[in-house]
Amino acid sequence: MTYQTDFTVPPELLEQIASQGLDFIPELVRILVNAAMRAERENYLGAEPYQRTNERQGHANGYKPKTVQTRMGDITFAVPQVRDGGFYPQALEKGQRSERALTLTLAEMYVQGVSTRKVKAIVEQLCGSGVSSSTVSRAAAALDEGLQAWRSRPLGEIVYLFLDARYEKIRQDGQIRDAAILIAAGVDRLGKRHLLGLSVSLGEQEIHWRTFLQSLIARGLCGVQLITSDDHAGLKAARKAVFGGVPWQRCQFHLQQNASAYVPRKDMRAEVAADIRTIFNAPDRPMAEAYLKIVVEKYAKHASRLADWMEKNIPEGLTVFAFPVKHQRKLRTSNPIERLNREIRRRTAVVSIFPNEAACLRLISAVLMEYDEEWQTGRVYLTFENDEPSQS
Repeated sequence: MTYQTDFTVPPELLEQIASQGLDFIPELVRILVNAAMRAERENYLGAEPYQRTNERQGHANGYKPKTVQTRMGDITFAVPQVRDGGFYPQALEKGQRSERALTLTLAEMYVQGVSTRKVKAIVEQLCGSGVSSSTVSRAAAALDEGLQAWRSRPLGEIVYLFLDARYEKIRQDGQIRDAAILIAAGVDRLGKRHLLGLSVSLGEQEIHWRTFLQSLIARGLCGVQLITSDDHAGLKAARKAVFGGVPWQRCQFHLQQNASAYVPRKDMRAEVAADIRTIFNAPDRPMAEAYLKIVVEKYAKHASRLADWMEKNIPEGLTVFAFPVKHQRKLRTSNPIERLNREIRRRTAVVSIFPNEAACLRLISAVLMEYDEEWQTGRVYLTFENDEPSQS
């Protein structure tokens, strides 16, 4: 038995927003989060307030105030209590982990004297002017313990594996360098998505990829039937070494972007993009290969470099045709991680340059951990019942 409590912003609150503008936002956040926490308690108890039912799992026990530091200032929430304990609302905690990680990163920059005026202002608003290196170290240690536990948790059977890399700027020995962020996501046999792990290192060479992939195996990753990724430097050799004969699907989105470097004239780009989409959208592999042959012949005379590149590289994006038809659209690109990268960029843009690798790892781990929790409670991503491989 599940209860859902709908909350509509009362007209008087909307009037206050209209009259007070942004000054009223903290109060609105307090009201909305309090309502969400009450709804969570009702779901947990299996009953609405004062309702008598045989399915009730316990009894409400009032509220306890909790003040939380946010970028809008301190907000005091009313946290619902349950008489027998064992309940704590997630509405209040959601987003707090990455907020703490972001605050710590900014604080590290502040105490190390490398912060900008903007960072200094944010830190003083969130933490007060008395923030010290020892305070930052203690807070980081407490947060890092939970993040490390998540990064090292046991894994199991993952049918489809997605790999991607991005870069963040990190300060090291007085220099600003690009650090590679390696991210792995996957889909299990139940069709649920998981964020499996990440690694941060100053370089995206084969040894970094190999170490990262081996760490996933060491944590119990098994059963992989397909790997989807871009053609990252270093990944190809590492993937072959660690995953042997597991089929590889080169991300079709990145493939289409790569093709633009071989188009001899700007006015040809739309036509080439349409031809590549025709290949990728073919009903099966034989038809895709037939389209590819036609397209290669089409460009052989007046765009020979493009034709040669397409003949060699496009087949790497056709592996997906060997898998169930209803899975193919979600397997042919690394888009699940690309969407995460947009969210990561939104958070890291505030920092711009990380003070060290640990700060970068902490913030991105916190963001990914929150998304992983969302995926676990969200809808099924793929279904596996009665699946038969496509005949291609």
